[in-house]
Amino acid sequence: MNTLFGIKKQMIATYDTRGRRVGATVLEIGPNFVTQIKKKDGADAYTAVQLGFGTKKSVKKPQVGHAKKAGVEVTPRWLREVKADRINVDLGQQISVGDVFRTGDEVKVSGISKGRGFQGGVKRHGFAGGPKTHGQSDRHRAPGSIGQGTTPGRVYKGKKMAGHMGSEKVTVRGLEVVGVDKGNNWLMIKGGIPGAVGSPVIVEKMGRIKGYIAPPEEKEEEETEGEGVEKESVTEESKGEENV
Repeated sequence: MNTLFGIKKQMIATYDTRGRRVGATVLEIGPNFVTQIKKKDGADAYTAVQLGFGTKKSVKKPQVGHAKKAGVEVTPRWLREVKADRINVDLGQQISVGDVFRTGDEVKVSGISKGRGFQGGVKRHGFAGGPKTHGQSDRHRAPGSIGQGTTPGRVYKGKKMAGHMGSEKVTVRGLEVVGVDKGNNWLMIKGGIPGAVGSPVIVEKMGRIKGYIAPPEEKEEEETEGEGVEKESVTEESKGEENV
């Protein structure tokens, strides 16, 4: 699994591995529960994993039954389906933020942007508006001309105008994970992400950030793991020599 589901918490100031003070968004990721597994050779005809997150207060019998069938004690508030090439999780399994993400990962985050209601062209599309002087009275934020004359005699579809702004799915790529709090299931991502506080988000791991400098603690852990592997190989070699 390289995708988890959570909610947006708040923005904080933290420090990256180079000691620079950066703004970061805190996401509460998980624990996620595997509530359903769909297989290509089954009735669904495609491979996917359904993840559940949160706790629903007012539940209905079908929702309770769906959770019990998966072996999940609580009824999730949100359910999201993640398509996968292969499945490496079990039904009812709990997935925490530390099982998928670590500092230095590159992720993409999808969420629903804040709804702004009905807005004009200046705010919605960045129009410049009309002249502010020379007798202008009510044309300061007007959109101006919206087309030609007799030819073509109509307004083209998709013309930028005033209208509803926000409240749509937005995906931001190339974000950096600057911290992982396994105790609170928090994921700290450098910069801002779409959505209001408390809105659901989907975080997908893309790889590692280019030029990432690991802190001393991570380097020591990697060296310790490497030394353990070397000691095991040396021990096996010595046992083989003794047997000879």
